[in-house]
Amino acid sequence: MVTRDTAWPDGTPCWVDLGVADIARATAFYAGLFGWDIQPGPPAAGGYTMCLLNGRPVAGIGPQQGPPGTPPAWTTYLAADDADETAAKITKAGGQLFMDPFDVMDVGRMAIAADPGGAVFGIWQARAHTGAGLANEPGTLCWNENHTRDFDQSKAFYQAVFGYELAGLEGAGIRYATLKLGGREVAGVMELDASVPASVPAHWETYFAVAGTDAALAAIQAAGGAVVRPPWDTPYGRMAMVTDDQGAEFSVITQPGG
Repeated sequence: MVTRDTAWPDGTPCWVDLGVADIARATAFYAGLFGWDIQPGPPAAGGYTMCLLNGRPVAGIGPQQGPPGTPPAWTTYLAADDADETAAKITKAGGQLFMDPFDVMDVGRMAIAADPGGAVFGIWQARAHTGAGLANEPGTLCWNENHTRDFDQSKAFYQAVFGYELAGLEGAGIRYATLKLGGREVAGVMELDASVPASVPAHWETYFAVAGTDAALAAIQAAGGAVVRPPWDTPYGRMAMVTDDQGAEFSVITQPGG
């Protein structure tokens, strides 16, 4: 379990939120699945809600953004000491800004970007809201992973923007690297190889810890969600890819030792 009340180090995945058409429906789904206490924000928040576990912020749910037809999705936010400086690095490294840096009331400064392969992510410069206050606990964020069609390009992009150290975990036909800060693994990059349908875009995958993967899948399906990839065992835990009842994809994992 990790608790935190101060800003996360620059480049660390620090927050996730869900953009969805029906916030009330999403509230019911995730409160039932993870036991979140979901609190609506002030009127100035534009419908954005804060998801709490044990009184600590763990995720957000807000209105779906983008042009008509944009699917619901979870967005990973990477911490930025200076959002404007990070945004400049993103464009210099070949990325694209969908939203230039802007202030979110008094809680932080953010931007929305895409890497050269099209995977969308956010950057978050913490002020009153420092990001996830609880992680690596059932019902909370435990890992974030960039899924890419151009493995080498993605590694080079994120290293240029955030200064990550790279460690390869390639084997068994999988090209995978961890992104490290100060020797500590904070995220991953995985190649979407030819076995993955071309319809699957490059994206950042959000992993939530659960007490039991199979029990979580049963609860997800009972609540109207679906299984994208059935559970499989890895050295890092038993995991599965799923969607919620509005089609937003995420992964669940039971970590070794609970």
